[in-house]
Amino acid sequence: MSWFMPTIAVRKLIDIPISLLHEMGVEAVFLDVDNTIALHGSMTPFEGTVEWTHKVREAGIKMIILSNNLKKRVGPLAEKFDLPYICFSQKPFPLGLPYAKKMLGIPPKKIVLIGDQIFTDVLGANWHGMKSILLVPAQEEGGLSFRFRRTIEKPVRRKITFWKPGDPVRKD
Repeated sequence: MSWFMPTIAVRKLIDIPISLLHEMGVEAVFLDVDNTIALHGSMTPFEGTVEWTHKVREAGIKMIILSNNLKKRVGPLAEKFDLPYICFSQKPFPLGLPYAKKMLGIPPKKIVLIGDQIFTDVLGANWHGMKSILLVPAQEEGGLSFRFRRTIEKPVRRKITFWKPGDPVRKD
């Protein structure tokens, strides 16, 4: 498997049924922030995302917000979700991801990292032996580094097919 290919791809967070997480053998979810639970720079969660996180936790799945953003961005959003968080996680590098795994006490193969970026979220999950769910970015970010990353993501994204109910799921 390519380091850059997600386990599964869906359009948005609330398109992920809890049954899919169970089928994947997931016991913990690591959630990205920008374009995953809110627009880049916004403090308003996407419609239905707070409720989705509550349902996932009610199903017995642990959850943490894991973001490369700073505390002033991540903390207030995490409060709205009533979730613990790690900011400045430096995904995909081995800083925040190992700390989050240890914090929750879940083996990597039972964790899924959900986010919208291939070179941080998907690569980070694959590098650390986790599963990944790639989302479609809700908006185009304006910064030069974002535009560059989105440009080099395009060949990988063209190879990705979106999951739909009934599709087989990779469990390893």
